[in-house]
Amino acid sequence: MNVLQINASARQGANSTRVADSIVARLQAANPTSQIVVRDLAANPHPILDEATLGALFTPADKRTPAQAARVALDDALIAEVQAAEVIVLGVPMYNLGVPVQLKSWIDAIARAGVTFRYTEKGPEGLLKGKKVYVGLARGGRYRDTPFDTQVPYLKTVLGFLGMTDVHFVYAEGLNMGADAARQGFAEAEAEIAAAIA
Repeated sequence: MNVLQINASARQGANSTRVADSIVARLQAANPTSQIVVRDLAANPHPILDEATLGALFTPADKRTPAQAARVALDDALIAEVQAAEVIVLGVPMYNLGVPVQLKSWIDAIARAGVTFRYTEKGPEGLLKGKKVYVGLARGGRYRDTPFDTQVPYLKTVLGFLGMTDVHFVYAEGLNMGADAARQGFAEAEAEIAAAIA
């Protein structure tokens, strides 16, 4: 089994990475021959989608400058990782009620018309099908099933748009509400992971 772990925090050693690590460890215990690829977006941040990048993407491959080709190759590498993965694990912190820019840059890189999704007469079709996705969420407060949780609807929508509809969310919440609340939040996450991968 090929597992791709995306650590989306702006810092290394983040709570969301701890949750993602726990998911991957449980997957590996259940499938000892698994191949694990880790992309840490704090250690290796991906460039944002800007005007120069759009220009490169919309220039035919045989007409790109060396700089344009190099920029597109960065996105190509992320797409290849996702295409090769059977299971994707996202470690996602909550920043100001949304996803971090590091994760948004990763999503912008892998969402490419004609490659990971396409437009048809019946509407868009995701091309990254047949993958299992685990999303490890780490939050300072408790936002699950409240109007403040914009992350889960967004991630369900964008992952589904790309064809990834088998998505399981793991919540570690209340992590900034005191030591007892943090212990409880991690314990709840561990229980959800155990149940999801049993």
